[in-house]
Amino acid sequence: MSSGQDLARREAIEEYEVVGRPAEPDLQRLVELAAAVCDVPTAVINIIDDRQQHQIAAIGLSAAVCSREDSMCARVLHDPQLVAVPDASLDERFADNPFVTGVIANVRFYASSPLVTPAGVPIGTLCVFDDVPRRLSVAAGKALGVLAEQVVDVLELRRLTRELARSNEQLTQFAGQVSHDLRNPLAALTGFLELAADSPELADAPDAAELLARAESSAARMTAMIGDLLDFARIGGGGRKGIVDLQGEADAVLEDLSAQIADARADVRVEGLPKVSGDATLLRALLQNLVANAVKFSAAAGTGQPVVRVGAERITGGWRVTVDDNGPGVPRQDRDRVFELLARGDDKQDVEGLGIGLSTCRRIVQSHGGRIGIVDSELGGASVWVSFPDRPQSQGSG
Repeated sequence: MSSGQDLARREAIEEYEVVGRPAEPDLQRLVELAAAVCDVPTAVINIIDDRQQHQIAAIGLSAAVCSREDSMCARVLHDPQLVAVPDASLDERFADNPFVTGVIANVRFYASSPLVTPAGVPIGTLCVFDDVPRRLSVAAGKALGVLAEQVVDVLELRRLTRELARSNEQLTQFAGQVSHDLRNPLAALTGFLELAADSPELADAPDAAELLARAESSAARMTAMIGDLLDFARIGGGGRKGIVDLQGEADAVLEDLSAQIADARADVRVEGLPKVSGDATLLRALLQNLVANAVKFSAAAGTGQPVVRVGAERITGGWRVTVDDNGPGVPRQDRDRVFELLARGDDKQDVEGLGIGLSTCRRIVQSHGGRIGIVDSELGGASVWVSFPDRPQSQGSG
């Protein structure tokens, strides 16, 4: 019957998905390095479950599987630490082992360092051995321990990469469903707007006709954005970059936010934005998030007319775009936290939203090779800054 420790070991091994698969190149290089550092012909990475020892990478022999009872490393796995034995035939732990007696091999020198997961579960060893007695130097022993840690790091990286791939797949499916759910009511809204625009009553109501035209334009941009964001989720954000006129995108953003700006009676001005290399849809979403946040929090502060200024300045190697407001600002100790998913700038303010805006902004900026941060604004509130690196082939900013 397996012990609780054996069950924990088996679960940890299953998460790494290395048993029964070809040796990973990174793991193979580590065993080669271990053999060279310890000056021995043979080195092996052993994964030991409750029944068997699996050699998942080896040099000096062909990787194989043996029973746990026959494993030398299994005999010291319960006390994970560096083990170095000059002559295994003289050590009571190994003298009767088939790897020592000649039944399987004729091991004499044996040394191993445990493979311990971040959760503290020993799952195997990085071991080196030879068929002649020898001693392991202190420096080689330390190096063997470091290499064993590197083995676990490689296994962890592989595991996290697989988890990320699965998470991204789920995110893509979620984005597809959300896109579908948003498109249906948006299509209905567009249809109603078109019907209203064709109404004969609008012939004598030019102001209403203009408002409907603006609403149709906003709905069309929203439809395009939903499609583009779905594409972004599907392809991981790659392959869509070109030269983007930030000033033009900002003008479209102000049009889309016109109702929110009017309701807040905000004074919003945008000028001097450059052209940068990037994805137009994502950069428009970035600007929309930043401007909408600035208007929203400035209005919620209740200290007077909300004021928002969006501008840019040339910096070494690129551009720095800033969004300033006269709102309450963001305390210095919270300026990193507000970029985390679901973080809120001020939990005491009654402001709508889930806090996903700045987290999204940071991901968009990072996907463009830039940085984002918050400092105090000369307007008295917050100044959110975004740096954009120069595009590969520099062109004018106008």
